[in-house]
Amino acid sequence: MNKSETSLSSVISERRSVRKYNPDFKISREEILDILKEAALAPSSSNLQPWKFIVIQDEETKKELRMIANNQEQVETSSAVIAILADREMYRNGEKVYRSSFEAGYMDETTMSRMIENTNKLYPAAPVGMRENIASFDTGLISMQIMLIARARGYDTVPMGGFNKQQFIEKFNIAERYMPVLLLPIGKAAVQGHPTTRIPVEEIVEFI
Repeated sequence: MNKSETSLSSVISERRSVRKYNPDFKISREEILDILKEAALAPSSSNLQPWKFIVIQDEETKKELRMIANNQEQVETSSAVIAILADREMYRNGEKVYRSSFEAGYMDETTMSRMIENTNKLYPAAPVGMRENIASFDTGLISMQIMLIARARGYDTVPMGGFNKQQFIEKFNIAERYMPVLLLPIGKAAVQGHPTTRIPVEEIVEFI
């Protein structure tokens, strides 16, 4: 095992879901942007990147959000809460995504045009439920990336699906195309998260 593998293994094993944060510790807007930029290297269906973020740092807004999130303390005491939204109309990103790949030299113009055409034909015609499943799955991938990158930088997180999504939509004027999926408090732990056990992998894997 090389050094980078050891480092990644440590990040994965040391990540905990932390629910008590130091309210005096603040992460800068610039560093949160850096974390999100790195996390955005996550894979996604057709590379359409069906995610959007709302970073909530304002103290009064976090207090209001705490009520939307079943009065969970970590929403208010964390340095910030990253709300992660899934884009059920991800096909609208197609031209921007593929044109940028063409301009970067990663695909030729013919391929770009074909990808744009196929995306605009296939995705809008797909059932909304299917697009929601794709967007939710991809949002899960980037969420995990954020949590691991945060841990690698010495920060703590906790993924929260338990909040009133309709109240969140109304509070933050979320457009119809987006679905709130996760609230992710980030900060410095005041109390470390406790380790948990896992089902032995041998019981849930089958080699064929």
